[in-house]
Amino acid sequence: MDYRLPCKNMKDIAYGGGIREILSRADELQRSGRDILHLEIGRPDFDSPGPAKRAAMRALESGDVHYTDMAGTFELRSEVAAKYSRDAGLDVDPGRELLITGGAIEALSTVFLTLLSPGDEVVVPAPYFPPYEDIIMMAGGVPLRVPCTMENGFRPQPGDIEKVVTPRTRAILINSPNNPTGATLKADEISGIADIARKHDLLVVSDECYEKFTYETDSPHIYMASLPGMRERTFTVSAASKTFSMTGWRVGWLMFPAQTRQYIMKSHQSIATCANSFAQAGVAEALRSCQADVDRMIGEYKRRRDLMIEMLSGIEGVTVPVPSGAFYVFPSIKGLGVPSFEFCTRLLEEEGVSTVPGQPFGAPDGYFRATYCRPADEIREALARLASFAARL
Repeated sequence: MDYRLPCKNMKDIAYGGGIREILSRADELQRSGRDILHLEIGRPDFDSPGPAKRAAMRALESGDVHYTDMAGTFELRSEVAAKYSRDAGLDVDPGRELLITGGAIEALSTVFLTLLSPGDEVVVPAPYFPPYEDIIMMAGGVPLRVPCTMENGFRPQPGDIEKVVTPRTRAILINSPNNPTGATLKADEISGIADIARKHDLLVVSDECYEKFTYETDSPHIYMASLPGMRERTFTVSAASKTFSMTGWRVGWLMFPAQTRQYIMKSHQSIATCANSFAQAGVAEALRSCQADVDRMIGEYKRRRDLMIEMLSGIEGVTVPVPSGAFYVFPSIKGLGVPSFEFCTRLLEEEGVSTVPGQPFGAPDGYFRATYCRPADEIREALARLASFAARL
């Protein structure tokens, strides 16, 4: 049977070598009895907030098990709108400018399915979250990579972005704080990107899933939609997944210009119909009452970040920039003289430490990603093993 796969929109997508394959191999080794330390998956290790879990259970027990409004419950949309009012000073209409989605991935898929015609280009600073390119290509678009250097803290520079813009360019995709590097755009950089969008009449898709994960007073999160002239051209993606340690709840949201609503809703209807009903009740409660849980979690992540930077900085051949956000480090191992895939594969097989090479994130050879979503004692042990492995190299 000739299934004619991959189809045209999927022919350039990578089908192996990513985060999930590495996690599967790590899990396989663990099942065989190996002691594996997981630094590969960006999954908060804290429990979801108690009030949120209780709200979801109450919703379940009361029979809240049916379709919600396609845009999400008005309760949750109202809480998301209140969040943007508090955090960004934005007056968001929950009835016309917000959509509750099945996680941030569904929000991104909805946006690009709505915005892109075949051949439309999207500027994607690299390193980036791997599904970005896949989603753009599956929607018929063309990703335009803009390499970001360690010397610039892996932050995309407006001048580099403008160089790749063509008449076919439709949008710029930004992610700050960034996965995989932890880079957080500075005020002049995000303003410069906004200037380019206005100058060339481009849209901006702003992935702000790590908006709460900032650690330095000189690198606060800046909401693209809050900048002058950007509200009407910005599509903001975020989620409860990282902020409230709710990755399995699969609830995210999309803030969009009201004029695009009917098209956004049509795409969302075709992908997901609506987000989980009782999970929405829990996320609404999290937004309402669980900021203290978030603050405690982020305080602990900052301590873990500092521990990881201290230990990595002491390993000869490894250079690590200090991430100002998210919960990842993205060190250079060029000084060790070993390709990234070989380094990560051998580190897993020989030392039981699971990390991810930089190439699946659009980075050149010579980098890897590690997350500090693990307890401090596990981080210490993992980096001690990594130091021993690097010394053998």
